[in-house]
Amino acid sequence: MDFPGPSTHLFRALQVGFHSSYSDSEAFQTRSGNVSKPREHMLLSLTNNTTAIACLCLITSVIILRILRQGLTNPLNKVPGPWYGRWTNIPLKLAVVCGRRIHYVHTLHEKYGPYVRISPNEIAVNDPRGFKQIHGIGSGFTKAEWYLHLVDLDRPGVFAMTDQKAHAVRRKMFARPFSKTHLREHWESTVREKVDLALSRMQGELRTAGIVDVLKWWTLMATDVSSTLMFGDCFHTLEDGEVNEYIRTLTRTLLGQGIGAELPLIRTVDKMLPLQAAKELFRNNDYLMNYGMVAVDNMKSQQGGKNIFANVMAEAEKGEKLQDADVQVEATGLLIAGTDTTAVSLTYLVWAVLSHPTVKNALEAEVDKLPQGYKEADLETLPILNGVIEETLRLYGAAPGMLPRAVPSAGADVGGFYLPPGTVATTQSYSLHRDPSIFPEPESFRLERWYDATSQYRLNDTAKAIFSPFGAGSRTCLGIHLAYMELRVAAVGFFRQISKNVMLSPSCTAECMEQENYFLIAPAGHKCEVMLKG
Repeated sequence: MDFPGPSTHLFRALQVGFHSSYSDSEAFQTRSGNVSKPREHMLLSLTNNTTAIACLCLITSVIILRILRQGLTNPLNKVPGPWYGRWTNIPLKLAVVCGRRIHYVHTLHEKYGPYVRISPNEIAVNDPRGFKQIHGIGSGFTKAEWYLHLVDLDRPGVFAMTDQKAHAVRRKMFARPFSKTHLREHWESTVREKVDLALSRMQGELRTAGIVDVLKWWTLMATDVSSTLMFGDCFHTLEDGEVNEYIRTLTRTLLGQGIGAELPLIRTVDKMLPLQAAKELFRNNDYLMNYGMVAVDNMKSQQGGKNIFANVMAEAEKGEKLQDADVQVEATGLLIAGTDTTAVSLTYLVWAVLSHPTVKNALEAEVDKLPQGYKEADLETLPILNGVIEETLRLYGAAPGMLPRAVPSAGADVGGFYLPPGTVATTQSYSLHRDPSIFPEPESFRLERWYDATSQYRLNDTAKAIFSPFGAGSRTCLGIHLAYMELRVAAVGFFRQISKNVMLSPSCTAECMEQENYFLIAPAGHKCEVMLKG
């Protein structure tokens, strides 16, 4: 039963009821001229109220019947899950609001298995075969409308596009500028410059205060790298030692997007009852897009590829051109994608390595052997460094949560269950990367998984196939090579210049580092402090 149709008819009935009751009251007055005006108005009001209540009861009945029908006849009823999953998504949404979605869904997988119904029209999949079927190229599963709610813009960027053909055209334009070769040729020097400055500022703070928050400085470093590449205009947050208003607004917006994507009704209520607190979360797009004109102006400058969009436009000479509004959207989106993600990953990397002295000693010994003038390409061959990075991304990747996909219009059979059209199938790397049948001792930080073929923890083909810290299939993150460049250069710098003299601060507890999840993750304590030894 389609609710909008019946509700429209019922509201019309409500309207007719009001008119009918009013006509009846007029007839009564004609027949009984001695009826007092107050009594007449009272009878009219009573009739109107009775009609309204009856119609509202009918509307409520329609809603209840619709819920009952869906709960009793939906093919998803065969999918395991909590009893309430077929009736409501409220427990799931509460987990979202509390920043606990990945933990909530993971707990359900542990209890019910690899296929779990987590809401009336959504299932969570934690199975390698299901993962491949959903995210494989040409699978027919497309990005769900959730992504459009996430960005809440009139024209989505490459990240949020749900139209596969439009996405393929747009992604092709970015392919070469974001390739490993192009980044090393044009932007490696920028990355190294910002990393060196971040390390210098950390060392200065350690000398004066004896303690430093690495999350803060990695965030400033990633911000300056991303703003230089995307806008052609560095924000200079490393020099200032704090984020600017643009980044503060961006951070609030990211939180609002994570909540708004899961609870789109909140945005509707905000438009009806505008509140200052809601404004800070949901109504920043004009400000962000206006700042995006900096990227447009620098793209058009005659100074020779001042930002990465100049390279993108060069690639698009014979194809689709980016409009100014597209550049604004893409610059903002790529800045979001390249800032908190890199900063959070580096923060967890430092925390994990400093928590494992044997790993720390091995990594320091490896990077100390690098010659002067080494290049980022040289770092790609270091087994311990890259094992540390990959194991960090497995356990603490910045975007380990849902990757929602819309089931094809013909429906699909996944894992032995029929998923009707309109169903959303989601996977989360947080759970896939913690499957003990794929990753032995999944909660243990074992970098030898990634380079030691004789290790009992070595990766098999299945593990390699479902390793997805940057997404999967044709929607893998555009900035993957930039991310690895920043992770390698920054990690090498930290463990050559700083790590030997520091240890984790007592404030850096397991509770402080628990993963808080609003689309991206962050340490629950919103800091990761290290201090000088002794």
